[in-house]
Amino acid sequence: MNANAHDIVPTHLAVQAMRDNGYKNAAYAIAELMDNAIQAGASQVELLCGERKQQVEQRKRSRIEQIAVLDNGCGMNASVLRLALQFGNGTYLEENRHTGIGRFGMGLPSSSISQCQRVEVWSWQNGAENALYSYLDLDEIKSRRITEVPQPIAKPIPLVWLKIGQKFGNSGTLVVWSKIDRCIWRTGKAIIDNSEFAIGRMYRKFLHSGQVKIRMVAFDLEALDNIIAEKYALPNDPGYLMETTSCPAPFDERSMFQPWEGDTSYEVTYKIKFKDREHEVKVRFSYAKEEARQAEPGKNPGSLPHGQHAAKNIGLSVMRAGRELELDQNLVNNYDPTERWWGVEVEFPPLLDDIFGVTNNKQVARNFGEILQSDIESLIEEGKTLAQLKEELSKDEDPKLQLLDLAHKITTQLSVIRGLIKAQTKGTRSNEKRYGRDPYKPEKVATTVTQERRAEGYIGQSDRDEELPQAERKQVIKETLKAEGATETQAELLAATTIDDGLKYTFIEAPIDTPAFFSVKPRGGAIIVTLNTNHPAYQNLVEILEEDVDTADMDTLRSRLVNSLDGLKLLLMAWARYEDEQPDGKRKADAQDTRIDWGRIARRFLENE
Repeated sequence: MNANAHDIVPTHLAVQAMRDNGYKNAAYAIAELMDNAIQAGASQVELLCGERKQQVEQRKRSRIEQIAVLDNGCGMNASVLRLALQFGNGTYLEENRHTGIGRFGMGLPSSSISQCQRVEVWSWQNGAENALYSYLDLDEIKSRRITEVPQPIAKPIPLVWLKIGQKFGNSGTLVVWSKIDRCIWRTGKAIIDNSEFAIGRMYRKFLHSGQVKIRMVAFDLEALDNIIAEKYALPNDPGYLMETTSCPAPFDERSMFQPWEGDTSYEVTYKIKFKDREHEVKVRFSYAKEEARQAEPGKNPGSLPHGQHAAKNIGLSVMRAGRELELDQNLVNNYDPTERWWGVEVEFPPLLDDIFGVTNNKQVARNFGEILQSDIESLIEEGKTLAQLKEELSKDEDPKLQLLDLAHKITTQLSVIRGLIKAQTKGTRSNEKRYGRDPYKPEKVATTVTQERRAEGYIGQSDRDEELPQAERKQVIKETLKAEGATETQAELLAATTIDDGLKYTFIEAPIDTPAFFSVKPRGGAIIVTLNTNHPAYQNLVEILEEDVDTADMDTLRSRLVNSLDGLKLLLMAWARYEDEQPDGKRKADAQDTRIDWGRIARRFLENE
């Protein structure tokens, strides 16, 4: 049928416009073909990249000429094959079939023309020798030589693919791209090297379970025996909980992260109601093991191969039907190198596509990204409650309403994990040792004053445990420090220093899930003080003076001192306001007495200093 001059959108122009359909690069376009293969039950998918030497300026260089994806799935009959090459059509459009990777029916033609001008498909259900064939060609569409998908015909599979392909089963499909003009990578090896990372991450669960193998081959079209590169894609887990992955040694065969076991379990399940049904959304949290963050002498762990690998996987992994849609960057602090040491994974079923706002190229969950980007914490700090935010969204019938609790849980939990990582990454006072200062001087001063007060008859709860054996005291202190957030190494060092040097006090910096600036725990004959890294007082009084002192210029140091003084004044004014708000009577008198008693002890501590 010829194109009508009165069509709203002439077909040949519409197809040309569809070339700019938002695929990030060739890897994501190739993934659409792999989605179809996995949906069709393939146990092996092959990415075959044929290149040929071309004259480029003064010399011949290899350039990609054809890209093929071969699978051993269930194959297609003539009607399904023709349907698969239609834009906006497919076999998974009905809602009751929204259970797997596929759905939109745009995948094969849309992804193909984003990279090339011609796509050919062979598919078979009774031996590769009985393959059916059809194609799309942009030149023929633009010149209107074809106005509909050509009727599939029997056509032999070219010998090149029969030789290079490995899994030509009784059924399967072969998709071949040619006239490649939009692929940013010029050679087959470059396509494989750049695709392996993304494809390994997208299909990590299929690869890790052994459900699917993905073979990747680059070869010379002029000499088929010349295999330039061949490998099987390894899983790439941004949560780093899988074993045997593409992460460099020593974490290629063992997990680099550990499940988060804070105030919640590693996996949290949320129920979202949509169209009179409840659907489960799972959220998983992880963070780096201590050994992953231990630097080699003279090196930062982030600069080591495993640290560089993690730097490419920063973000929140959004999973749909076991396949990653995207690594969402909305919660990432791009300026902070410790961001590489946490992992968050959100997995939802395809029936929630409308709620999450999944795009037709399956690269973004738009609604979820927007709710993460909205900075819920700042809205709450402005005085709004979660209930008020929900009410505003419900008035507009906004689908993001269902995601609000989910996003809030993720942001608050991530804040705690970040605080722990930051505290554990700080080390154990190496800077102070470098400056020739005794890093434990304050603890020693406080210990001396405490001994004087005890001789005067002031007995504390911690004093009774000093009679315990030293080994037992050291173990109690170590376990307490680990429970507070210290790493094994930090806890071991601090416990040993406390006992061996006869110290009464030890400090640890870690996130605390209360508004307190610090916590006090008498354990093993010592007093463990945990500074709350989540508290603004920590940022204004401690962190501001500690960070990068050796590289800061004089103006920066002066500014930090002024800010620290301001922070101290605000802390004292906060106490003053607390005291002022107490009702007249015993509570106000107790607050005043506490201030006086604390001041008396503080004077003794500071006079000794």
